[in-house]
Amino acid sequence: MQPGVIQTAGLTKDYGAVLALDDLTIDIAPGITGLVGANGAGKSTLIKILLGLVAPTSGTASVLGLDLAADAPAIRARVGYLPEHDCLPPDVSASDFVVHLGMMSGLPRVAARERAAEVLRHVGLAEERYRPMGGYSTGMKQRAKLAQAIVHDPRLVLLDEPTNGLDPAARDDMLGLVQRVGHDFGISVLVTSHLLGELERVSDHVVILDSGRLLRASETSEFLDVTGTLLVEVLGDDAQARMGQALLAAGVPVQRRGGLLALEPAPDLTVDVHDLVRDTALELGLGLVRIQADHRRIEDVFADA
Repeated sequence: MQPGVIQTAGLTKDYGAVLALDDLTIDIAPGITGLVGANGAGKSTLIKILLGLVAPTSGTASVLGLDLAADAPAIRARVGYLPEHDCLPPDVSASDFVVHLGMMSGLPRVAARERAAEVLRHVGLAEERYRPMGGYSTGMKQRAKLAQAIVHDPRLVLLDEPTNGLDPAARDDMLGLVQRVGHDFGISVLVTSHLLGELERVSDHVVILDSGRLLRASETSEFLDVTGTLLVEVLGDDAQARMGQALLAAGVPVQRRGGLLALEPAPDLTVDVHDLVRDTALELGLGLVRIQADHRRIEDVFADA
């Protein structure tokens, strides 16, 4: 088993009026890890502590095998960071900004310019890199922040709400970039979000915080286990109602779930439910679009807590 890129033991941050982290012990493996929780769950506080920007009240932490208390500057040299808030100078171009951050991370000027051009191309800002960032859209600003986070080829990047404020299409694009950073570039990623469904798509592992406490941590696939329910989509006049009535008559409990039918066949059902659905759709003259297994979602962890 590979050692964790982030490890904490009893990590606590007490602001007095707010207990942001409460005895947090986690071991985050290499790959893409989604740090999930509602606003105020402690996600941003954890990232700031890991960067050495905020001191914990108690407990210990290590990043990339380096002790946070003793090696904070060395950790920052090996880590990239995308902050949640808007921090870009409006009168500076993305190219100059990313070059500057690359040089601050130790790259020579020529190497910093080469790397800046490369990463801006990777994040989709090649044509816009010389424009002042004050005229950028929110999505472009997030891409510029991602570029500066990876310009120095870090071993780990901490992305704090990278999809915040983006429309659905821009969120999809950003999540695709996050996946590319983690899987194609081989950089471990810790990405936070309060939108639980987003991180199911890109994360290898998920850590869920609730009011500063660890609620659950595991591989993403363990969250999305099969429930035993089948989801069916059919097309045609009154398709849902007709198919639902026919399946109920055949002894299969059915519930509507948006545009789908959720089937919960009993263990003692004597016919194969897939065959039953296919034959019923054919008999009723309906178009059978899909039959698929239903999976639990990350949201279910909060429902069960």
